[in-house]
Amino acid sequence: MTGAVFASIDPSVLAEGVNLMWVAVVCFLIFFMHAGFAMLEAGQVRAKNVANQLTKNLLTWSVGILVYFLVGFGVEGLSAGGGFSAASALGDGGWVDSWLFGAVFAMTAATIVSGAVAGRAKLRAYVAYTIAISAVIYPVVAGITWGGGFLGGAGLGFTDFAGGMIVHGMGGIAGLTAAYVLGPRMDRYAEDGSSKVIPGHSMTFAVLGTLILAFGWYGFNVGTTATVFSVTDAGDLALDGYASVGRVSLGTTLGMAAGGAGAAAATLALSKKVDTLYVANGLLAGLVGVTGIADLVTWWGAIAVGLLCGLQLPLVFEFVSDTMKIDDVCAVFPVHGSAGVLGVLALPFVSVNGFSLDLLVSQVIGVVVIAAWTVVATAVVFGAFKSVGQARVNPEHERDGLDVSEHGVETYPEFGKPSVTTDGGRVAGADANDGSPRADGGEEAGAEIKMVTAVVRPDKLGEIKQALAEIDAPSLTVTNVSGRGSQPAKKGQWRGEEFTVDLHQKVKIDVVVADIPADEVAEAIADAAETGEPGDGKVFVLPVEDALQVRTGATGPEAV
Repeated sequence: MTGAVFASIDPSVLAEGVNLMWVAVVCFLIFFMHAGFAMLEAGQVRAKNVANQLTKNLLTWSVGILVYFLVGFGVEGLSAGGGFSAASALGDGGWVDSWLFGAVFAMTAATIVSGAVAGRAKLRAYVAYTIAISAVIYPVVAGITWGGGFLGGAGLGFTDFAGGMIVHGMGGIAGLTAAYVLGPRMDRYAEDGSSKVIPGHSMTFAVLGTLILAFGWYGFNVGTTATVFSVTDAGDLALDGYASVGRVSLGTTLGMAAGGAGAAAATLALSKKVDTLYVANGLLAGLVGVTGIADLVTWWGAIAVGLLCGLQLPLVFEFVSDTMKIDDVCAVFPVHGSAGVLGVLALPFVSVNGFSLDLLVSQVIGVVVIAAWTVVATAVVFGAFKSVGQARVNPEHERDGLDVSEHGVETYPEFGKPSVTTDGGRVAGADANDGSPRADGGEEAGAEIKMVTAVVRPDKLGEIKQALAEIDAPSLTVTNVSGRGSQPAKKGQWRGEEFTVDLHQKVKIDVVVADIPADEVAEAIADAAETGEPGDGKVFVLPVEDALQVRTGATGPEAV
């Protein structure tokens, strides 16, 4: 019965359906990589620029997809030697395996640039570049290679399986060029030219973003084996591009692992410590390295290329940062640019078909042509904006952060919630009416007003709130601060560069009291904050001349 059902199915219909379903799933995986890019980049910028970085990632997709649909897809065909044909003319048969498949690759190339120009690029300049790369810059590269243009297999023979150079190498080179035209962030370099470390705000975001990207990369690489089935002349089903899926999967996985291991080894040799961010970046660099060669690389070649891409990462980043003085915030060039170049150039040496001098020449010429086009086109766009003073934000906005100046928002607007929660801020029964702390401490009126100010460890805040509630202390104000005192300085590391951390995160607690002994409040705070180690903080008792309650106009102790 089952055999009869299958016998009645047209093999070409089955092949087309499975192939379309496979490509659609792959496109969804590649789209999910944008969540990884957003997290990775947001983690590597300062807290005051997080919303700006997230917005750029959102607009890359939103603006870029529309532009690629209306213009870029046609330019890609034109640069391949055909005519301009808009994506809207494809019809149902080509919207998935032709336009959408190309679109998700185009958007990957576009979004790479945002990490290089983080912290100082004006949003309008970045969006304009997104339009340019989606409409012209990337489509030209794709057209002259994958589209059948003069660099492709029918022409020069340049080989790039899934975009190691065409997508990632191009994006990394574009990012480096844009960062050079914009110039470095404020305070990135000292007056003598030496580099100053500007750490990102969240290692957690950076690492989780890396893992999301790695997951999506299976769609990027394995998905490029775009056709599962084909139909033979005899009318039988046969594996098509999927015949190489095992080699592609293996090469992708080994390259990823070797990239992380290579970066770990390099940072251990350079700084005697394994740098977490470099390991994450190295994992991605290994993926980039094998992306262009995954269908032809030997297993040992995938490991070798991944290791090479991981090992070069800190060296290339330091050369770009310290020697060239280019502020590539998210290390997009060593992760995507140089790793993409190394990967496609390594193919003649690690191919299952053995060494080929002709292929090496083709790869070198392809890299040079793509790099030259990308540098010139990117420099023209950002250079034009720079010439009219619209490439980067002004110093005041950069100092305040792009979240506020470009978007009017703060990613982290509150240090804590205004309501009292289960960390000890409210004690049941403290007042017979509502369980709230009493406003004046319950003592007789007429005493002077004092302020008790404490600077303590952040992790002790809950215990302090509990202690204050137990003595019926009034409300308190909490501020997130940093400072230094007797607590010794520590050494921090960001991308292998060491810096001194002598300003420690603290919380400042202000308690204004009237008619309650200030020394009781001070002692309650000190007892709750004590750990016995340097850095526990200090408590100060200060006189307050007067107080004014805004709502009622009451003054003096009554206002408190």
